[in-house]
Amino acid sequence: MRTLFPTLHDWIACEAVSFDHRSRDSLGKAIDRILSHSTNLALLAFGEPLHGDENFLHLRNHIFQHLVEHQGYTAIAIESGFPQSHLVNDFVQHRNSASIDDVLRNGFTHGFGNSPATRELIEWIRTFNASRDNPISFYGFDAPMEMSGADSPRQMLANVLDLLDRVDESKNDDRRTRITALLGNEADWSNPAAMMDPGKSIGLSPAATQLRIETADLISELLRRRPEVITKTSRQDFQQAMQHASQARLQLDYHSVYAQQSPTRIADLLGIRDAMMAENLMYTIERERGKVFAFAHNSHLKRGIAEWQLGSHALRWWSAGAHMHHLLGNRYSMIGGGVGAGAEPNSLEAIIFSTAGPSRLIPTHLGAGLPVTKIARLQPRSASSMNPTYFPFTANSPTDFDWLLLPE
Repeated sequence: MRTLFPTLHDWIACEAVSFDHRSRDSLGKAIDRILSHSTNLALLAFGEPLHGDENFLHLRNHIFQHLVEHQGYTAIAIESGFPQSHLVNDFVQHRNSASIDDVLRNGFTHGFGNSPATRELIEWIRTFNASRDNPISFYGFDAPMEMSGADSPRQMLANVLDLLDRVDESKNDDRRTRITALLGNEADWSNPAAMMDPGKSIGLSPAATQLRIETADLISELLRRRPEVITKTSRQDFQQAMQHASQARLQLDYHSVYAQQSPTRIADLLGIRDAMMAENLMYTIERERGKVFAFAHNSHLKRGIAEWQLGSHALRWWSAGAHMHHLLGNRYSMIGGGVGAGAEPNSLEAIIFSTAGPSRLIPTHLGAGLPVTKIARLQPRSASSMNPTYFPFTANSPTDFDWLLLPE
């Protein structure tokens, strides 16, 4: 029977797992302890509450290193572009001769390749793989889009067409010519003016509409010719081509919504992005057939609905973590990171961080046994004017996250 905690302080004092964030050994023991009751995990996720804090990225690195060395994890997936990440994976598995600077510049999106901690992570994986017959893998699971615009599906479709060239180039020439013509100018797809003016988007143009049909036909052909494609390439190559084709179709759906006037337009776009993230995470799990560690913003990985107050718009959409929760059940577990500095006194962060002690991991039991009515009465912490990517804990955090990570 679950213990009932009359106050938040009772919950934290009884349940918190303390560790020294400066010690990999101390952090590793804390991770082992929280995973001791989760023997069937396929995906362990760790979220950061804001972008740009190197401390969370170093924690990510150290957690992943421990999971690889002591828990049998075989891959990491981070919030960076899915199609670009293949360059990174080839690099860490010693399958290309690119320099690490090229990999950090061209293999990451959203500026994540600029982080010293990301360089450290990639160097560690490559070094670790040098002496392994079964190397660990790197994936980006984000869609190729920014807040200011979205790429065309050019790179993903090119990857599919390249695979079909290996099967039978003569049957593929006409399709490549058609698709290349329909893609047109890349700048037309990523026009930043389309964010505020749907009329500037080409997502519903005749060419984009025809490209959606071509992409659907491409998926259908891959499925029809699956035995042939696998025989002439490999099962993994087929899976990868199918994922690129599926993501290209969703990318075109995104551009279609981008071009429409709708009161739910921005929330719909955010929902498509997170659905694409979830599809990429499922692909990663199925491809690896092992345990995967994922890292992204809390708002993408939380179990519940994502919320964002954008000016006067209260946006709500299903997060990638909500998808994973329903797809994997108890095979999905999520650690949500928090920030305590500067929190208002009557906020969840302030109460959690007011308890004395080092860095802590606190189990939520998804709300079971917690004083939920008292949590609900807490005021949400103010957003940050210094970093607009900061999202505070809310009254839903105990059900959004399995664990709360509180760095010292």
